[in-house]
Order: sequence, then C-alpha cells, then structure tokens
Amino acid sequence: MDWSLVLVSQGIEASIEYCEETGAWALGVPAADHDRALASIRQYRIENRRWPWQREVPLPDFVFDAGSLAWVVLNVCFFALSEQDAHFRAAGVMDVAAISHGQWWRLFTAMFLHGDLAHLSTNAAIGFVLLGLVMGRYGTGVGVLAALLAGAAGNVLVWWLCAAPRAGLGASGLVLGALGLLAAQTVAAWRGSFRPPRVVIVGLAGGLMLFTLLGLSPGTDVLAHSGGFVAGVGVGAGLVFAPKLQRNGLVNLLAGLVFTALVVVSWWLALR
Repeated sequence: MDWSLVLVSQGIEASIEYCEETGAWALGVPAADHDRALASIRQYRIENRRWPWQREVPLPDFVFDAGSLAWVVLNVCFFALSEQDAHFRAAGVMDVAAISHGQWWRLFTAMFLHGDLAHLSTNAAIGFVLLGLVMGRYGTGVGVLAALLAGAAGNVLVWWLCAAPRAGLGASGLVLGALGLLAAQTVAAWRGSFRPPRVVIVGLAGGLMLFTLLGLSPGTDVLAHSGGFVAGVGVGAGLVFAPKLQRNGLVNLLAGLVFTALVVVSWWLALR
C-alpha cells in the first residue's frame, strides 16, 4: 500500500493484486512504466531507510476529566453577571495602568470575562476539551490550578511589555496555557524513549502548530496567548518530574482550594 502511494505520486498507475497461488501481494503496473516504478520504489526505500513509520509512543494514556465542565459553568455565570452590571466588567477587566498601580487581582479576574457570546462560546468549547485533558493527565486540582497560573503569566507578559494604556479580557490565555501543558507531556518521553530528542521535538512542534492555529488569529491578544502557552509548557515540564504529586489526592485537594481562593479573593478585591 505504501509503494502504491509512491507510484501514484509519480504519476504511475498501480493496482494492488493478490496471488492465490503464492499467497503474496503484488503491485501491477503497465509494462512501459516497469523500470520507472522500480526506480521510484528503490529511491523511496533509500530515503526512508531509518524512519520507523510504526512504533509505540512511550507516553501515558490521556484521560479526559469532565470536571472541566465546572470551569465552563463558572465562566458562563461570570459572563451573565458582567452583562447585567457594567461595573462588574470594569472592575475585573485586564487594565495595564490599574495593575501598575497595584491592582494585581486583574491578572486573574480578566480570565473570567468575555466580550460577547461568541467570544465566550469559542473559549468554552476549546477550553472544555483542553482543560479536561489537562485535568485528566495532571489531576483535577493540579491541572486546573496550573492552567490558571499559566493564563495569569500570559497577562503578566501583557502588563510587562505594554507601556501604553491597554485593556483586555478573556480566558484565551488559560486555554492556550492548557495546550502548553499538554504539549509538555512529551518531556516524559525523555527518559523512556530510545530517541528522546525526536519524540520531544515532534510533540512540542505539534503543540506549536496548534498554538499557531488557535492563538495567532487576527484580532486576538497574541501576547497573552504566547505568554500562556510558554508558561504552560514550562509548568508542565516541571510537573512531569513530580508524577506522585499529580495523583496525590491531598495535593489535588489543596490545589483545588488554592484555585478557589485565587478566584474568590481576586474578585472580592475587585468588587471591594
């Protein structure tokens, strides 16, 4: 089947045939293309001599944690409140000037606000999947807290690099942070693969391609997205070397409490 695709790519018609007498499969090509077909297959084998097309991926299975639905519900509730009260939105939006004057809580509150229903729907749909995978891989509490901190790191980057007055909102940084956390899982193969650099590079490249698709769309906050993704990769790479913490019930409980405390305290300070 592979060879037939090679021949098709070279404009050579080929048919896969089964010989009942020998019990073997073969390729049928026009007699006029026989020599060219052999040369194409020979070149294909030379160029792919050391490339293992099929091999076991030395990574743990991914588990989806439907607890990410609670995060979606939380965002929907905050969106409803912001639609009813303009002061609520103004108090939590990512304001660079206000953060410079000490209102650090906006780094967290801005991740629970959205400009409109389409903005909310996009982040909720993608975040539900990515955050669910992160929570399933790292643990419910550890995963959601790591994604929140990665999103806040993205907002820190915006605050640090933008001297001009600027306001922003949305959970995109958190969502891209979750993507970075997933991409970092390939670091776990560093010790379990006979070709660790290739596995890690391919995994990170895949995450980077998804980041380009999701995080660099026109009209989006590229700085927040970039900071969230890079922070997610960094935090995820660190968590890979602490697998016992990820599955520890007490650690996940404490991480969940820290997540809750950050949300409650930041919004209490914002509305105070």
